[in-house]
This record gives sequence, structure tokens and C-alpha cells, in this order.
Amino acid sequence: MRIAILGGDGFVGWPTCLHLSAQGHEVHIVDNLSRRWIDTELGVQSLTPMDSIQERCRIWKQVTGETLHFHLLDLAKEYERLKQWLAEYRPDAIVHFAEQRAAPYSMKTDRHKVYTVTNNVNATHNLLAALVETDIDAHLVHLGTMGVYGYSSVGAPIPEGYLDIEIDTPTGKRAQEVLYPTKPGSVYHMTKSLDQILFQFYAQNDGLRITDLHQGIVWGTHTDQTRRHEQLVNRFDYDGDYGTVLNRFLIQAAIGYPLTVHGTGGQTRAFIHIRDSVRCVELALDDAPERGERVKIFNQMTETHRVRDLAELVAKITGAEVKYLPNPRKEAAENDLIVKNDQFLALGLEPTTLAEGLLSEVVEVAKKYAHRIDRSRVPAVSAWTRDIGTRVDRDPEGRALKSVS
Repeated sequence: MRIAILGGDGFVGWPTCLHLSAQGHEVHIVDNLSRRWIDTELGVQSLTPMDSIQERCRIWKQVTGETLHFHLLDLAKEYERLKQWLAEYRPDAIVHFAEQRAAPYSMKTDRHKVYTVTNNVNATHNLLAALVETDIDAHLVHLGTMGVYGYSSVGAPIPEGYLDIEIDTPTGKRAQEVLYPTKPGSVYHMTKSLDQILFQFYAQNDGLRITDLHQGIVWGTHTDQTRRHEQLVNRFDYDGDYGTVLNRFLIQAAIGYPLTVHGTGGQTRAFIHIRDSVRCVELALDDAPERGERVKIFNQMTETHRVRDLAELVAKITGAEVKYLPNPRKEAAENDLIVKNDQFLALGLEPTTLAEGLLSEVVEVAKKYAHRIDRSRVPAVSAWTRDIGTRVDRDPEGRALKSVS
């Protein structure tokens, strides 16, 4: 297939590009490189050294003989160029990763909230509108998040997208299928909830073929393809805005920094290894809905864990200290999370679970590049609530120092 991967320079996008290229697909990377500009804004860099996207593509060609095609394009701002690109290349499938992906970043300031909504929602809607206008029957696979459901305890497994309910009518009860209610916990998660509504409309109104992947927290570094050359290494975020919780624990352990558990650590989250993430995208591409079919929704996760349990596991393996800090997020202190992922298992996914060997692999990567870590960027300090007109300065461990009006 000819596959366009929107946001193919990112944390999940890049290894997905390599994985699908290795499967023999013609891969086109479409990206505005905004994640690299955000690194500059935040003053932090990937733990692993990243070459330019052009150099990465050159190395892949050198190693495998396969070509990755790169196109610099901003989906949220360049609608007419997007239409022209689609009309010229007419992909068979599109994988949509082109959204600002960090909940803490989306909550930093009002500017970051506005940017996240403008970028994410416009990118998705521009893409859907352009597919209709160019009359391209491409299967769209979108990377969503388990976070659209929120993290409160409901006492029952979260289904894959849809909920069967009964409603009272004048003639009796009537069965109906509805989208599982969303309860986003950040502006970022809210944009993914809005994506769902856009997908439902364009599937029913225009017959677009869409699959939405509600993904858990991704951990790990390597896939089989990123191991093939040092310059193909994936990016690895460790900072308080973009670093995912398990990867951050492993980084902290590698540099002798206390494992930062926020609140009680009783937050239960869904997880998936990066290797399974790219495999799930492949499986979803091969299981495309028919035109006129409802949006397919998969829960893309393999296991759930409490944050404090993860911290204790990493501490046991590495000897690191665990430190409990105030929680900057507005969320339940404790929650249960039961998630159905039957569809991917039925398609043949063999889950990579939390194994000590894989954890040690990440610690080894962290130790190798420990000289690149800025310890002041490790704490998570983006707050979900703030006093208007007041700024809170914090020390490297997230403790408030003083208030400045």
C-alpha cells in the first residue's frame, strides 16, 4: 500500500514509519516538525540524539534499500496544500499522528491550551474535509488515547468505543448503541474527544472509512527497526511535559534521581510497549472498515498498573529511592481501570508485558546518554489549576519557592 503517515517524525510516528516500510509498504512522512520546535521552546532535548528527518530517511535507505518520502506540510494551517498533496499522491491509507500529544504541555498556560485545540482539531478536520473534497477512499487510522474516558472508577470494563444502552420510549424500552461517554482530564484529552465526534460525522455523512485507536501510555525505546542503526534511534522524552511516567521512572533511576510519584500514586493507567504500538497500527490497517460502516474503535493497550506499583518495581530493580510529591494534575487520587482489548487479541496481537529485561533495556539507554539529561527539566510542574495573576516558582523537585504577582 501507499501509506501517508502524518506526524511521522514523532515518538510513535517514526518507529511506525520504519515498521511499515520494512513490511514493504510505500511510506510517505508528512510532518511540520513542530515537535522539534517545542523542544526548542521548552529548552529540552530528546535523551537520545536525533538527526534531521532527512538524515534519518537517508540512513534507512542506506541500511535497507527502502525509501521513506518526506513532505514538509502543516495540516492545521495549510488546507489547500493538503488537498493538493492528497490529490497528487492519493494514498491507500493514512495514519494520523499529527497532533500535540502531551497533556501537561496542553495545560501549561492559556496559550498552550489554545495552541493544542487549534492544532489538533484543525489538523483532524482539515484532513477529513480534504478527503471528502478529493474523493479519496483511503482508510484513515487515527491515534487517539485511553484518556478520553477519564480515570474515574466505574466498576466495569471500558468497552471498545461503544456502549449498549436502553432508553425509555412511549412504546417501551428501546436498545441503542452510543459512544462510550468521554470524561477528558486535560485540554489534550479533550481534543481527542472532539476528534471522535468529527469521525462519527464524516463516517455517517460521507462514508469515510475510519479506525480510531484509543492508546494507553507508551513505554520503551526500541523496535526491531530502530535497532538497525544508531542513527535510526527513536526519540526519548524524559521531561515533565512529554516524558511518559514509566520511561521517566527509568530515567530517574538511571541518574540517581528520586522516582517522582505525584499524589498517592494510586492512579491506575493503561500501558503498551512501543513495539506493540507499531504492530497494532499494522493490524488496524489490515482490518479496514467498509465504506458506510461505523467508525472502528480499538483499545490499544496491553496491561494496567498503578503508578506507585510501577515506582516500587523500578526501585526494586534499580535500588532507586521513591519520593511522593504533590500532584499538579486535577484528578482522582485513586482509581481502578479495567479495559477490554479483545479486538487486537483476536487479530493476533501477542502482548509485550512489563518484563524486567525490557525495563533494564531502557535503563541502559538512559545510562548511555545520561550526559544529555538536564536534571532541572525532570520535575513535572505544569499545573492543572492556577490562581489568576499569580505565578508559582518551583525548585528542581517541584516544590513551590515563592509566589510572584
